[in-house]
Amino acid sequence: MKAIIIDDERLARNELRRLLEEFPRINIVGEAANAEEAIPMIDELQPDLLFLDIQMPGKNGFELLEAIEDKVPEVVFTTAYDEYALKAFDFNALDYLMKPIDSGRLAEAIQRVEEELKKNTTTTENASSAVYLSENDQVFVKDGEKCWFVKLGKVRLFESMGNYVRLHFEDQKPMILKSLNSLEERLDPKIYFRANRKHIINLQWVDKIEPWFSGGLLVTLKSGDKNTQIEKIEISRRQAIKFKDLMSL
Repeated sequence: MKAIIIDDERLARNELRRLLEEFPRINIVGEAANAEEAIPMIDELQPDLLFLDIQMPGKNGFELLEAIEDKVPEVVFTTAYDEYALKAFDFNALDYLMKPIDSGRLAEAIQRVEEELKKNTTTTENASSAVYLSENDQVFVKDGEKCWFVKLGKVRLFESMGNYVRLHFEDQKPMILKSLNSLEERLDPKIYFRANRKHIINLQWVDKIEPWFSGGLLVTLKSGDKNTQIEKIEISRRQAIKFKDLMSL
């Protein structure tokens, strides 16, 4: 299991590294003192787990997670402050360890991480053998008092809103209680493309493609309705490579 330690205090990083020597299945592949160092490291090394401090110079731990372009690794927060505990779990953290870190609590956190990774692996294996939802499949959507039977081919954009996903079709934008990651596992990857951490786009609705910052791309989607505002979605640098291959650009 690849892990990165992110903490602005060198002594805290050293102490955590020492404690993790008791867990040979944890492979520490990098350390960072702040978000500026950590973000490109996460992008390059693709860790399974972050041991992440919250209070740091520049971006704090929460802002770092928001800045990660693609799928966020599992997270165990390590902090000297207990007032962030509730917010930490809004970011789907698997555990929240108070400094100085107790070896017993660390063992519990690692067990929780291993169980989650095992569950995710099983889910991925099951999804790989499952039948994808295609553009012709209809889904039932209920948002408040309104209900729709929608053909997936009409949905041009799926947008993550925390624990919900907003569906963009025609001039409607209802939300469903589902994570974008779980939805992605069910959608046909030949038609629905994960543009970035927050968006999945329907490739059949792509109208225009432009170069964007840092090697990314900017995609303009076709308007679903005369009253619909034009939607521009950024494709992250890493996903842009996959996008070009998929679209033969």
